[in-house]
Amino acid sequence: MFRLQFLGAAETVTGSKFYLTDGRINILIDCGLYQGLRELRRRNWDPLPVDPSTIDYCILTHAHIDHTGYIPKFVKDGFRGQILCTRPTVDLCKIMLLDSAHLQEEDAAYANKKGFSKHEIALPLYNTADAEASLQYFKPMNYNQVYRLSDTVEIKFLDAGHLLGSSILEIILRCDGKIRRLICSGDLGHYQVPILKNPSPVYRGDYLLMESTYGDRLHSKECIDVELEKTINDTFAAGGVLLIPSFSVGRTQALLYYIKKLQDDGRINKKTNVYIDSPMAINATEIFLKYRDYHNIETQKLEDAGQSPILCHNLTYVRKQEESKKLNALGPGNIIISADGMCTGGRILHHLVQRIQDKRNTVLFVGYQAVGTRGRRILEGEKEIKIFGQMYNVQANIKSIDGFSAHADYEEILYWLSNFETKPSKVYLVHGEDKSLISLQEKIKAKYKDWDVEIAKYRETVVLN
Repeated sequence: MFRLQFLGAAETVTGSKFYLTDGRINILIDCGLYQGLRELRRRNWDPLPVDPSTIDYCILTHAHIDHTGYIPKFVKDGFRGQILCTRPTVDLCKIMLLDSAHLQEEDAAYANKKGFSKHEIALPLYNTADAEASLQYFKPMNYNQVYRLSDTVEIKFLDAGHLLGSSILEIILRCDGKIRRLICSGDLGHYQVPILKNPSPVYRGDYLLMESTYGDRLHSKECIDVELEKTINDTFAAGGVLLIPSFSVGRTQALLYYIKKLQDDGRINKKTNVYIDSPMAINATEIFLKYRDYHNIETQKLEDAGQSPILCHNLTYVRKQEESKKLNALGPGNIIISADGMCTGGRILHHLVQRIQDKRNTVLFVGYQAVGTRGRRILEGEKEIKIFGQMYNVQANIKSIDGFSAHADYEEILYWLSNFETKPSKVYLVHGEDKSLISLQEKIKAKYKDWDVEIAKYRETVVLN
């Protein structure tokens, strides 16, 4: 008998962790950090209800920190099994986990310097040495190949279309002579996006963990390139700088693709300078260029013709902190892309300090903003924002293009579900805020009237009969 416990991404979006066991093999599906609200982030410091040293395998759907960022702490606390994921995910985690550790070290150092920690000495959740130590447990896997983990468990990775190397997991469970399939959607991708392939269809599954991030909304039907073109040209006409908080992995590369397209088509000035001020985004861009086999057909055609799909004209990589500071002197007509995408940390905060109080500038959001994050508060119209302990007036134009989202909206989720040839015994909704979870539950029940759809509860344990 298999049991599944929801240790994260239940009744919230982040902190993805699902514990699967039959008493003989113990598996953790995803190992993510909580982000956003302080009460959620505090969970990162709580001990897991499962001893990490008893876990045999950790299986990752993709490399984003809310799915992987707890790994160094997990290893630090005793995990010595294998971490299974696709090859691009291995490479991306190498840079993302080290970056996460570096940011936590910086945050702890800053808290100690300013004295605003409630602890006598603020410590990071884990450090760079912990992140480096965790990398030895990663084992790369291929798409569409069945891997046997034990007499009772086999797994297969399918392309989720959300991020380079992202996966839908098909977990085959054998118990009492019966076979059951647990499908984990991971973060399901937006259809027809640049670079990536569409999410792979799944035709059968007895139990389904379904992400619900955009379960209550539809992506804009406005073409991304049209919205981006207008935002860039309007900002430059006002004599401003376009500042884009962006996730380093996936979103930045999509941005570069569209900017290059606008330059090539003459819809923005081909000489527009674009700065990527994020060492991790730079490294991720190089990884994206490395894995051609994971790109969609249109992107591969460009590459076959010797054209990079994402290296736009007048692109400058900004790796060093000293180079980043020099961007403060940039005048109008420039684009700065910096991390992180929710404005919770990283170099983007320094750029916000410099640019957010000038009405000529534009801050453009191109990704999901979790509840409680600085990005969410700016996007929802707060007029004053605290950064580094000081308040700043929000005078810049605040824009958002939701078509950049790497998440499927509810129509795309329903379309993906339509591939199931038989109904699942149970659908558990995860990775969503309350409104999106309830909305998606209602929409699935309305379309598939005999499906059993529940919203997963934090720390709840269910039996997979």
